[in-house]
Amino acid sequence: MITLQESDREYICDIQAPCFQQLSGEEAKQLQQNRTQVLFRKGDTLTKQGTYPSYILFLIDGVVKQYLEGDDNKTFNLSIQLPGEFIGLSTLFSTETAPYSVVCLTDCQAVLVTKESLGHVLHANADFTYKLAERHAKQQSELFETVRNQQFKQMNGRLAAALLYLNGLKERQPSLFTLLSRKDLADFAGIATESAVKLLKTFEKDGLIELRDKDIHIRDVEMVQSVYRRG
Repeated sequence: MITLQESDREYICDIQAPCFQQLSGEEAKQLQQNRTQVLFRKGDTLTKQGTYPSYILFLIDGVVKQYLEGDDNKTFNLSIQLPGEFIGLSTLFSTETAPYSVVCLTDCQAVLVTKESLGHVLHANADFTYKLAERHAKQQSELFETVRNQQFKQMNGRLAAALLYLNGLKERQPSLFTLLSRKDLADFAGIATESAVKLLKTFEKDGLIELRDKDIHIRDVEMVQSVYRRG
């Protein structure tokens, strides 16, 4: 993890992000004075489950994975976050600990904004608050869908759901599947790694997908959707 200054070659002008364009000059200045831009390396932890974060992250560049940590070193992957997303909004108005961990799948740049300064801006700018509420509601909806799949789907349906979710992100991150191990994929589906590997081979044999080393190409989206619905 490296703290970046505006004079550093790696620095990216974070205030140009679309969501910040709704801020007034004074509000933008307030956030600028209470933020730190950091370069995280692949494998670095951005947020640790069970800690008390004092800041909210805004991802400028890179790919991160949100996941739950359970007993016996078990993990369950919740989502992938790409540039332009806020991380940790659920803790903004809470003193509770972080409900999940976040790790970098690539080198990442993020802006760390103190919860206090972001809270002041939200109180003053209704449009900015509405947009952040929309983002948070979307994230919550995705989490509820994940829980539903875990409760009511069999293994093949869970894996199909994971493939469809990740495939939907490939337009913005074409190399996404290559960033994930088979265990990562299994943890998105909530199944054992061995089961995920076997099901992937079955899906490929049935013509649903094509395995290209670590990359996965969905050949028949409608059939994968059918497996998801039946699962």
